[in-house]
Amino acid sequence: MAGVLDGVKVLDLTTIYSGPICTTILGDQGADIIKIESPDGDFMRQALDVERNGVSGMFSMLNRNKRSIVIDLSTDEGKSLLKEMLVSADVVVENFRPGVMDRLGFDYETMKSINPGIIYASINGVGQSGPYAKRRVYDAIIQAISGVASLQSDPSKERPIMVNTLICDKLTSLVSAQAISSALYNRSQTGLGQRIDVAMLDAALFFLWPDNMRHYAFIGNEVAPESPHTHANMVRKTKDGYVCTMPVQPDEWAGLFRALELPNILEDPSYYADDAVDIEKVTNTLNEAFENFTTEQMLESLEREDVPFSKINSRDEVIDDPQVKAMDSIWEFDHPFAGPMRQARPPARFSETPSEIFHCSPELGQHTREILSEFGLAEERVRELIQQKIAQ
Repeated sequence: MAGVLDGVKVLDLTTIYSGPICTTILGDQGADIIKIESPDGDFMRQALDVERNGVSGMFSMLNRNKRSIVIDLSTDEGKSLLKEMLVSADVVVENFRPGVMDRLGFDYETMKSINPGIIYASINGVGQSGPYAKRRVYDAIIQAISGVASLQSDPSKERPIMVNTLICDKLTSLVSAQAISSALYNRSQTGLGQRIDVAMLDAALFFLWPDNMRHYAFIGNEVAPESPHTHANMVRKTKDGYVCTMPVQPDEWAGLFRALELPNILEDPSYYADDAVDIEKVTNTLNEAFENFTTEQMLESLEREDVPFSKINSRDEVIDDPQVKAMDSIWEFDHPFAGPMRQARPPARFSETPSEIFHCSPELGQHTREILSEFGLAEERVRELIQQKIAQ
């Protein structure tokens, strides 16, 4: 069964993380993703710290549901070839630093003159202009600029801490895929293509603003935020391990106190100072109470009292978590070279046009001949391009 984006042809010029994850999402939903690589290939093909038979576990997740073609865009013939492909493409996605596409001769205006309906998505770190625009930018740099690292800091040490996953790259990929889908819908109504710019910094700030940056919402009435380390108070040590609880509503707090065999301390005046809850005192009381119970006792009590909670899984426990299994969230399949693999399933679930792992990540240039033929190139010219190593 075809995915929801079946029939959409995407020319994917991206590498590393944010761009490839974006185009993987589109591929999971049925788009034909044509991964255009240099003769050296995507840098992430070399990420072989976790690999089998030369297949990178990282690359295979970042580039499933794509076909690979090698085009040498440093040559005039390679550039001419890409322009021919642009004529019948729907979307182009790139994540180079500002100016790179212009120097290659593929600025948006040039693409638009070739294909007025093209949707051109440019993903980068900090936008097209400004004092940082020419810098090399990766995820940790955006964590630093946006304030993510300071939010993770331990107040007792006052040392910023990075989130230990590429959170800004991944956020940007989600924003980009959604924006491309919106542009495709708009084109279906108006016939108009357009340029989309998505900066990692914008995605990170949008992500942080509702809660972490709420103190700066009112101009002229900014207030110093409380300690950013509040999520640490959601991890509680038991006699033999750790659990996470996150009560928000009054009935959830009441349930937590019952589970801990405590009175409702939020109704106790001694837990207030200057008409505000004494967070430190409440935290200390809760921490002491949790250590009176084993993890299993705590899980049973929190379940009974309908408190938001979970055991804290290690990474190897995630795979066998009963909820993960019940949701069929991890798919297993056979890779033609690497053998049995598992990956997270496409998260959006469509009732009529399901997402799918239609095919595994491609070998470098695996589909070059096939793709060129589909774009109308005669077999003789395809052979010439391959012999000249303009296409491989």
